[in-house]
Parts: sequence; structure tokens; C-alpha cells
Amino acid sequence: MVAEAGLSESLIQRARGLEEEIARAVIGQQRVVHEVILALYSAGHVLVEGVPGLGKTLLVRCLAAAVKGSFSRIQFTPDLMPSDISGHIMFDMKSENFRVRKGPVFCNLLLADEINRSPAKTQSALLEAMQEQQVTIEGRTFPLSPPFLVLATQNPIEQEGTYPLPQAQLDRFLLKVFIDYPAEGDEQSMVKQVTRGVVGDQLDTSAIRPQLDADEIPQLQSYIAKLEMDEQIIDYAVRLVRAARDWNGIEAGPGPRGSIALLRVARAEAFLSQRDYVTPDDIKVAALPVLRHRIRLATDLEIEGYQPDDVLNDLLANIPAPRQ
Repeated sequence: MVAEAGLSESLIQRARGLEEEIARAVIGQQRVVHEVILALYSAGHVLVEGVPGLGKTLLVRCLAAAVKGSFSRIQFTPDLMPSDISGHIMFDMKSENFRVRKGPVFCNLLLADEINRSPAKTQSALLEAMQEQQVTIEGRTFPLSPPFLVLATQNPIEQEGTYPLPQAQLDRFLLKVFIDYPAEGDEQSMVKQVTRGVVGDQLDTSAIRPQLDADEIPQLQSYIAKLEMDEQIIDYAVRLVRAARDWNGIEAGPGPRGSIALLRVARAEAFLSQRDYVTPDDIKVAALPVLRHRIRLATDLEIEGYQPDDVLNDLLANIPAPRQ
């Protein structure tokens, strides 16, 4: 497989070591780091939900440093305009010509911070970029350079001043990840690291050593997309998604994009687990972050305090997996 894909063993080992490298600066969020790397290697985007101050910006900056990629951050606010994301045409007085001023979306890793602080019109400005890997400015289309990863954060919906994301945009995110407070030991290590000889609270990515070049990521994505997958694994993923459409407590289930996303992420999980084939456990690892934002619970379950993960765990426990 390595020879067929044209990848060196060195590149594969460096790619598998990316998670460990980022953990040098991002302390106590191993699961979040792992899932963001899954999305990067699966050529998908991530929606992160959690309260402010848990290291989301640091995570994306560290990832950009580790893959030698360009980084941009957009702070979503109620008055943010779509052109503030994509860019606009402006008149250059010196040349007496119109020229394109590209927006912050032209990067490798984009942090869309508090995306649900803006109304749907502005949120949808990311749709074309996320789905088509291109941006249209005043009728002109500009391709985005791969790799392109959007990591969007949102506050919990119950907070004031937020706008729920449209279902069409939610479905564009490969994964939805929850970020929570770190464990006590991790928080102590983090506080010591940040306050030792450092003025202020500036994000420090100096501990990160570049592991990959940005132009190596598409090669890795192509390699991972070709990992061996048995027909039984494909059947298992489709059965899970189809069962979710009629499962007790689920009002609206995932579409076919959910099955496709499960297989994409499962292949990336197999790669990070140092295998060149996919197992049922890879599907199970992918199931929660892939499906939790693609289902809508029945109202009575929401009132009782159930979360999508509760229903999905019940689903995984009752749908038989193929024997390995």
C-alpha cells in the first residue's frame, strides 16, 4: 500500500506522530486533539462545542504549526458580513483598477470562533468553501489551496445571543466534538506551563516542531481513502445509519452523508491505529462524533435531559457488529 500510494515510511510515521506532538502544548484534551486530526486526515471539518477558554485557538494554532500550514481566525459577531469571511472587490487608487481583496477564508486552517453568534446569512458564507473548496467573490470563483480545515466553535445553544446553525450547514461538518474542562492534574500542568516565566497569557506554540508540510496532507488523505475495507464493514456502517432513522427517541435521523462520513473517519482511525485495514471498532469510535449532530431527539427525551450520545450508545449496543 505504501509503494502504491507513493508515500515513504517516514511520512507515515510522522503523520501518526502528529497527535503526540500537539499534546506537547495542548494539555488535557487528548480526545479532542485525536478527533480533530481524524477530521484533517479525512478531509473534513469540525464543529466544537464548549464554553470559552478551553484552548480551542491554541489547538488550531498548534495544528497549523505542526503541518506548516497557514492559519486564520474569524470572530463571529452579530454584525459580521459574508464579505468579511470571503473577501470583496475594491478599487485600487494607485493602479486605477479593481482588485480582489481575499478574506481570511483563504488559508489551510480556519478557526471560526463562536460561529453561532452570527445569523444564518453570515454562517452560510462558509458553506461553499466547506463543501466545494472554493469561494465566489463578485461572480468570480477562486479555489482554496488544500488542505483546508474549518474548525468552528459554538457556545451551548442555551446561552443568550446565539443563532442555531441551519441543518444544511451542520451536515457539512464531518464531526461534532465536545470540549470540556480538563482533569485536575492536567489543569495543574497547564497552569504551571503557562505561568512559568511568561508575561500575560499569550498562546505559546514554540514547543511544537513541524511534523509535516501542508502539501503532504493531500497525499496522506488519498492514501487513507484507499485503506482496505471489507464489505461487512460497509454493511455495518449503513445498518447503523439506517437504524438511527427509525430508532426509538430519534425524531429525525442521518442521511446517506452520515454513512459516508462514518467510513471516511473509520479509515483515518485505522491509520492512526497503525493498521492498513478497517475494523468494526473503528466504526464504533467514529459513530458518536459523526452522528451526534445529524440526529434530532424527540421532544420528550430532550425534556427529560437525554443527549444524542445517550441514544447513539444504545443504538451501538443493540446493532450487532460483524465479527473481526
